[in-house]
Amino acid sequence: MKKFIIGLLAIGTAGLAYSQEIKVEELSEVVIEAVNYKYLNTTDNKEAAVPVKMLERKAAAYDVTTKDYYQDNYDYYTVTFVIPDGKLVAAYGPDGKILRTIEKFNDIPLPDEVRKALQDRFPSWEIVKDVYRIRYEDREGAKKNFKIKLKNGDKTMRVMMSEDGEFL
Repeated sequence: MKKFIIGLLAIGTAGLAYSQEIKVEELSEVVIEAVNYKYLNTTDNKEAAVPVKMLERKAAAYDVTTKDYYQDNYDYYTVTFVIPDGKLVAAYGPDGKILRTIEKFNDIPLPDEVRKALQDRFPSWEIVKDVYRIRYEDREGAKKNFKIKLKNGDKTMRVMMSEDGEFL
């Protein structure tokens, strides 16, 4: 009986091993295309705050061509992305490419260059409020600036700065 059971197991496993056929299929070519790489390269800043990076990546990954409202005959589509820290309004072309954006973020951490320039020029002033604005145009690139409200006792002052720490 023992030999009979071992024999059945041997025949069963041998049959399973020979029953599998390996099929070799050639897959079609896959092309991956980043439509909004230019936008991300232009607006990318290693020191940008997390909300800024998150919203910009969300806008770059958004595919307007897959939405129900998409039709080929419109010149552009305007899509708004909103989070508590900021807002991004993007205009997409019929091919899904970002044509222009307007971005505004409130009270985000300032880059080191901006903070250092403020401290050097206005040492006894404190930052009360800041607004980070980005305007992106497909042909012109991105323009980034900060509007900063400073306070020293009873006095308040507003300054505009570029992201490099230059006063405008």
